[in-house]
Amino acid sequence: MYEVWGMAALWLGLALIATLLSIWLRIATALSEIVVGTVAQLFIGALIGTTLGSDTPWIKFLSGTGAIVLTFLAGAELDPDVFKVKWKEASAIGFISFLAPFFGCTAIAYYLLGWTVKSSWLAGVALSTTSVAVVYAVMLELGLNKTEFGKSILAACFITDLGTVVSLGLIFAPFTIKTIIFVVVSIAVFVLLPYLTPRFFKRYGGRPSELEAKYLLLFLFGLGSLAAWSDSEAVLPAYIVGMVLAGTVGKDHVLIRRLRTLTFGLLTPFYFIRAGSYVSVPALIAAPFAIFVLFTGKMITKIIGVYPATKAYKYAQKEGIYTTLLMSTGLTFGSIAALFGLSHNIIDQQQYSVLVFVVIGSAVVPTLIANAFFIPKYLLPKKEEKEDA
Repeated sequence: MYEVWGMAALWLGLALIATLLSIWLRIATALSEIVVGTVAQLFIGALIGTTLGSDTPWIKFLSGTGAIVLTFLAGAELDPDVFKVKWKEASAIGFISFLAPFFGCTAIAYYLLGWTVKSSWLAGVALSTTSVAVVYAVMLELGLNKTEFGKSILAACFITDLGTVVSLGLIFAPFTIKTIIFVVVSIAVFVLLPYLTPRFFKRYGGRPSELEAKYLLLFLFGLGSLAAWSDSEAVLPAYIVGMVLAGTVGKDHVLIRRLRTLTFGLLTPFYFIRAGSYVSVPALIAAPFAIFVLFTGKMITKIIGVYPATKAYKYAQKEGIYTTLLMSTGLTFGSIAALFGLSHNIIDQQQYSVLVFVVIGSAVVPTLIANAFFIPKYLLPKKEEKEDA
């Protein structure tokens, strides 16, 4: 048993290092965890000839749980009131933000890089995403999350990632009787949860036993098990569960904060460090052309798609460019899709390494440019309002 505790201490030590790096460098923690996982795997393999144990069953379980709960939280962050008002705008920008890189990067992978049909579609899915984690962190830091402009961007992010999640399931999940059962049961749960959850929480919630967390994890694990049984991906129903409960669970800030503590404190480090550990540095060195064309392809297709959509809704110049750059970011769902492809033998390790590297680049470069040159400062809340928020 001492090996398990030692391995756990090693992984949490890496998570602590990644968190410190994210604070010092002012980057997303998920990004630093992926990088730390890559570097740690390289050095440990070179120095002592062993691995991080990424395929150990308990690490895979914690990693999978982190992906499921993080995906749920992303869906629960949707503001239903803003979405009701801005649904046309958010849907148009979010949908084109998904569609343009989805088809563009698929074509680039197939025609320019010579990838197979399935691996090319997987590349399109992985690079179609917008990072809710990165965008939300930026909104929170600037105080834009309290503004109508910031909430509209976040709503558009959810539409983009919903397209990514649905396409991942539709393209790569085999359609069998198991799929029909999974879809029917999931729809029934999605309809039932918004009615049952607030009543159940009102009667039994608010106790030290953390009944709410157990209740949510029951449904997330149950639907995740059903998804895996049907040869789909466990994170797919988690995102929609978060969305349908955004009006109830999403507004319970105490519960969301406790779930975040569990997720970011323990679970997601295992997911992102594990994702980074599969990145092969020699594979990256051997594929500079693939990295360049995929990164350029994602940026260009996002700009071609999103910027005209912002102008159609009469965004000011800075607002349109700022929105376009933030919608060009990618991280969480991009890495989830890439790891899904590697785990199901849709892509090989070199293709996986290239995709994750491009995803990391898309999390950093557009964010730096947006915050350096295109922040619509006239929309920022006043200092007093920001402090109150």
